[in-house]
Amino acid sequence: MFGKKLHTPEYTLAGDEVAVIETSQGTIRVRLDGEGAPIHVANFCELSTMGFYDGLKFHRYVPGFVIQGGCPNTRDMTRDEVARGLEGPDGMPGTGGPGYCIKAEYLTNPNNSHEDGALAMARSMNPDSAGSQFYFCLGPQHNLDSGYTVFGSTIEGKDVISKLRAGDEIVHVEIVHEAR
Repeated sequence: MFGKKLHTPEYTLAGDEVAVIETSQGTIRVRLDGEGAPIHVANFCELSTMGFYDGLKFHRYVPGFVIQGGCPNTRDMTRDEVARGLEGPDGMPGTGGPGYCIKAEYLTNPNNSHEDGALAMARSMNPDSAGSQFYFCLGPQHNLDSGYTVFGSTIEGKDVISKLRAGDEIVHVEIVHEAR
């Protein structure tokens, strides 16, 4: 991810965004924090409305820690190939992205708390290297607060998150607007 241009999303935030993430295990609803992490939320909304996440697989599952998805390298792989950690036609799961990076916001986000069900962006060693890969916390993970940007909290579907495993599919992500 080093050397990739920092992207500024064009998506205009309304402040009431909720991501409805349909997975092969069920539906998850996440209230997005556009106030605390505007770049991350706008980026996630932009990618979602383009259909970027549709058909991708969750590629990393660490029990009691995180379930991670959003790598485009998983698009043309079967559930079994991803679950077994095989290399796909576009590369290893977990190494792909949208072709750009976004600026980290964990130092400026007053709500940057890795609670159970928190939605956050994965990145490489460079703080400004997040792009499309995200994870859900499987329990509180406050050791991540000082290095990774949280941009949403699960409001429905924690039971679905707990069932997700590597190879499960992100069927579709829709951004809806709901008053708090």
